[in-house]
Amino acid sequence: MLSSSNYNPDVLSCLANLSSDEVFTPPKLVNEILDLFPSEIWSDKNVTFLDPVCKTGVFLREIAKRLMTGLEKEFPDIQARCDHIFANQIYGIGITELTSLLSRRSVYCSKTANGKYSICETFKHPQGNIIFDRIEHTWVNGKCTFCGASQENYERGEDLETHAYLFIHTKNPEELFNMKFDVIVGNPPYQLSDSGFGKSAKPVYHKFVHQAKKMNPRFLTMIIPARWFAGGKGLDDFRSEMLNDKSIRKIVDFENASEVFPGVDIAGGICYFLWERDSQGLCEVTSLHNGKRMVSARALNEFPIFIRHSQAVPIIHKVLAKGKNSNMRLSNVVSSRKPFGLPTNYKPKDNGVPCWFIQKIGLKYANKADISDEKGLINKWKLLIPPAPIAGQTDFSKPIGFYYEGNTRIAKPGECCTESWIVACAFATKAEVVSFKSYLFTKTVRFLLLQSVISQHVTKQKFSLVPDLGKYEGEYTDELLLKKWDISKEEWEFIDSKIS
Repeated sequence: MLSSSNYNPDVLSCLANLSSDEVFTPPKLVNEILDLFPSEIWSDKNVTFLDPVCKTGVFLREIAKRLMTGLEKEFPDIQARCDHIFANQIYGIGITELTSLLSRRSVYCSKTANGKYSICETFKHPQGNIIFDRIEHTWVNGKCTFCGASQENYERGEDLETHAYLFIHTKNPEELFNMKFDVIVGNPPYQLSDSGFGKSAKPVYHKFVHQAKKMNPRFLTMIIPARWFAGGKGLDDFRSEMLNDKSIRKIVDFENASEVFPGVDIAGGICYFLWERDSQGLCEVTSLHNGKRMVSARALNEFPIFIRHSQAVPIIHKVLAKGKNSNMRLSNVVSSRKPFGLPTNYKPKDNGVPCWFIQKIGLKYANKADISDEKGLINKWKLLIPPAPIAGQTDFSKPIGFYYEGNTRIAKPGECCTESWIVACAFATKAEVVSFKSYLFTKTVRFLLLQSVISQHVTKQKFSLVPDLGKYEGEYTDELLLKKWDISKEEWEFIDSKIS
């Protein structure tokens, strides 16, 4: 047993805990991912590996370790084995100049592949097989045509990184090395600022997945945010593609990202997947939280979103079977953002139409000329709900409240609201709104809503799994809904555990 005096920690484990600016991958996680591949690839001298998003080089380092063991009989001489593996089997692309140097140091034991201390003796070029080329974005109308980066934020001088990632800034990624790869692995950058309001950013990780699939490897695995399951800016097409791709054979889902990346806060959790070119079928879904593991095999395209809790799937089937008409869902009742055309930063007026602003401002006024009412809501009784009812919560495995008395408002006929609210329902009478509100406040309905929520924001689309009862009378309770939808005691216990 090692004593504290001779304990030598893995420097890449330490780097994985430094900050959330670049999410470095812990070696332990890397080896869990590499365990997904068939064991025979580690003793095949012809298998090629690519990490197109090198940060610390940890993927390539751990791959090299396995090949060094697996190819011992093929290459008894350790130097010959080392030269073959590094020169012919493992390749990488640094995401910045710094990470390319760090990756070479981790893999070759030298920041220059042909340097004095490099463990591979065959390289002639200092980059070896871990390349980095500084390139610029291609700007059209203020956005990069490849990654969508904002010209305002990323058109920089030569002293700063452009974050124009080489792998996704080409139409032909296979030409970067002019060869085919059997295995592509990596932990890509997750997002880029898009010059939107506040800390607005757009995802880019899906672009790395697309590029990797273009190269048609035998195996592909990447660590990406789990937000694509049900949300994410501009991810609708990616989500549909992933859910309908029968070559995705495994998904490992961490509801709390800190279980994977200690100290890093990623709303909605993190996941990694295994894509196999030559195999299709049901996907093995592994859900992990607080050390608990649940594994199930299922089709990913049962719903237009990915239901991360396997226990929720039969509950949803029961509920939706009671109302097979897809138009009878609350997603067709709840309003879109900005229901009256007034943005969040709209300034209150001294008089005019009564208008609900952010909660700390309350009920003030808006100019009638600034209001749009295409849906005819203003002259009805309305239930207003916040679009971010769980602001600040990132671990969605914890019980969630969503809506309660303090964060909703009943607006009278003649009243409107800014973008700080969405209209959950609009009826001719207050009694109908109160009844609808009791339905929304049940744990059962909030549980159905939770299955579509993967971030702090709740839009009308998130209500797609909640039935619209059509007519709302009296008070709704969980006991009433459990009976209506034939939900069992065990299923109710699971619902109850997820909603505060």
